[in-house]
Amino acid sequence: MNEPHRATVLVSILGAVAVAAYAVWGALQIIVLTPLAAVPGRSLAEIRGEMAAAGEPPSDAGPVMFLVLGVVIAATVAVIVIRTRALVELSALLFLTFLMLGAPAFFVASFGPGMNLSDTYMISGGVTLPGVAPLYLTSMAAGAGCVGLGVALSTRRRPKVVTP
Repeated sequence: MNEPHRATVLVSILGAVAVAAYAVWGALQIIVLTPLAAVPGRSLAEIRGEMAAAGEPPSDAGPVMFLVLGVVIAATVAVIVIRTRALVELSALLFLTFLMLGAPAFFVASFGPGMNLSDTYMISGGVTLPGVAPLYLTSMAAGAGCVGLGVALSTRRRPKVVTP
C-alpha cells in the first residue's frame, strides 16, 4: 500500500469512528442523560414509566435509528473512498462534513423524545446538558475544518499543464 493510500485509509477509518462516537454520545444524551437531568430524584425506569402512563411513551427506536443511519452512511463512504483510492483530502472533507451535520441530526433525533419528556413533566423541552456541548463544538470545529480545507485546496498551486 502506497503512502497516499495509507493516509486515505487512516483518515477514512478515523472519520467513520468519529461519526460513530458522535452518534453513541448523542444517543446516550437523548435516551439516558437528558431524562435523568430533567427529572432529578427519579430513576430512569420511573421516568420512563411515568411517561408511558401519561401517554407519552419514550421511544428509543427513533433516535437510535436516525443516528445509526449516519454511522451506516459514514461506514459505506469509508469503504467507497478506500476502495476507489480517493485522495486523502476528499476523505477528510467528507468526514468533516458528516461531523458538521451531526448537530442538525442530533437536534432532529432529540426533538420527539424531548417533546414527550416536556409534555409529561410540563418542563421546557430540549437538550441543554453540559454533555451536549462537545457535540455542538465538534460540529462547529468540523465546519471550520471544511472551510479551511476548502480554502487550502482552492489556493493550492496546480501543476502547469502544457498543451501540444
